[in-house]
Amino acid sequence: MKKVMRRMGFFVFFGLIGINALLCQQPQQPPPVTVQQVKGNIYMVKGGSGANTGFVIAEEGVLAIDAKMTEESTKQVVAEIRKLTSKPIVSVVITHSDGDHVNGLTGFPRQEIRQIIAHEQTKKDMEEAFKDSKMEALRAYLPTQTFSKDLSVLIPKTCLADLKHFGPAHTSGDAVVFFDGEKVAFIGDLVFIGRDPLIHRQKGGTSFGSVDTLKKLLELNADIYISGHNDPLTKKDVQELLTSMEDKQAKIKSMVQEGKSLDDIKKAFGIVDQPGAAAGRRRPSLVEVIYLDLTEKK
Repeated sequence: MKKVMRRMGFFVFFGLIGINALLCQQPQQPPPVTVQQVKGNIYMVKGGSGANTGFVIAEEGVLAIDAKMTEESTKQVVAEIRKLTSKPIVSVVITHSDGDHVNGLTGFPRQEIRQIIAHEQTKKDMEEAFKDSKMEALRAYLPTQTFSKDLSVLIPKTCLADLKHFGPAHTSGDAVVFFDGEKVAFIGDLVFIGRDPLIHRQKGGTSFGSVDTLKKLLELNADIYISGHNDPLTKKDVQELLTSMEDKQAKIKSMVQEGKSLDDIKKAFGIVDQPGAAAGRRRPSLVEVIYLDLTEKK
């Protein structure tokens, strides 16, 4: 009898190990969608799959800022909006073309939307990405209105948003959605806190353009900055990032002038490439981006 019990314990123990192993292999579920009131009728949405998004409830409709990564997560955002208002989602502003900001656009009710607005380069990037047959449904959500520098968006009677483009930074089509009256700015992926900024050189982004843009963000009459991957930020947060980037650029420039190679510089900053990652598929570090910005002929 004891032998039988020991055998049963053996199978239960290893059965549990097997179950735990299977559980560990399951893909992680995205965190739940949550809504945070920023100021007045301006809200940010965290959670779900993809970056932070936002929306503004105006008298005649809702202005949404960015989508999530998936249709399902954007539908969850819409459900949260419906808890606060029955007004239609009449406008969508896209801060840039990254998938975690646009791939979930199909979750918005297209029949309600009067305009989808983005920088002209962002529309070009989206058009190129949506040529993929897997993205066919997203073609109905290409921007219907574009701008090159600045644009004021009015949802009649209550909502005025100033869209601004400060030049190439994270991409070459970044848009800032600024609400002057409330001193709130939605800034997409122009600011990362807790990790190095991500610069998409393949989309025309530059580290020096990013620094210029950070300076322009600080000039805005804003107290609150809503980024794609952080909690609400302050001018102090933006200033600290600016100082950090300028310091890193100065150090790398000095090393380049000393004749240091990229490998030397990456080693000095403790940058280690992922083993086996193909050059065209890996994401270059900020150190590498700065080096390339300094050394490549324009």
